[in-house]
Amino acid sequence: MGQCGITSSKTVLVFLNMIFWAAAGILCYVGAYVFITYDNYDHFFEDVYTLIPAVVIIGVGALLFIIGLIGCCATVRESYCGLTTFVIILSMVFVTEVAMVIFGYVYRAKVEDDVNKSIKNVYDQYNGTNSNAQSRAIDYIQTQLQCCGIQNYSDWQATPWFKESKTNSVPVSCCKRTVLACTGSLTRAQDLYQEGCEELVVKKMKEIMMYVIWAALTFAVFQMLGMLCVFVVLRRSRDPPYELLVTEGTTA
Repeated sequence: MGQCGITSSKTVLVFLNMIFWAAAGILCYVGAYVFITYDNYDHFFEDVYTLIPAVVIIGVGALLFIIGLIGCCATVRESYCGLTTFVIILSMVFVTEVAMVIFGYVYRAKVEDDVNKSIKNVYDQYNGTNSNAQSRAIDYIQTQLQCCGIQNYSDWQATPWFKESKTNSVPVSCCKRTVLACTGSLTRAQDLYQEGCEELVVKKMKEIMMYVIWAALTFAVFQMLGMLCVFVVLRRSRDPPYELLVTEGTTA
């Protein structure tokens, strides 16, 4: 019965180590996705708190790859030292992921305040040239999120760029994709995106934080199962072997 338990635990543990390798790749992908997305939205935030979960999740991904390698070798050889090292590192990663989840929820609540404080300043610095970082950022989000202005397209009328251009037009990035001849003119407001960008930027960044949170929570569950299997293997491997009891008078 004991041998059956240890064999089952070892099988599950080897399978989990393979999941850890897959998880390492997924977590690194999620972290890279956060970095790439932040590069397009960084002007709308006063700090770089968004990048902290990304850095942590990439570090966890790299550790999971190493953990999977250690776990496989230690499980196959039933190395007490190797399995102990495995469970210690796994515990540290688990604690890190829990902290990352908490941090993600805390920062997710700050996203709206950060965007509200900075978005008007970014729009005021727009000059319509590709060399201007704020202009590239605004044109990008208006095109990708299909929005225009802060609350709506009329917000452009209060910007220095609109007043200086004197064309009664908003940037062409406000134009709907289905309208081919759109010039951004306010006389054809029906050709422009009607929804403002502020709410959509907040929604996008909150979605990204949720990706990080759910990725961390999902793999934390697998890590708990991995630690449980290690404890079973360690306990069973140190149990004294069963001896066959032979009673006197028993004949072959």
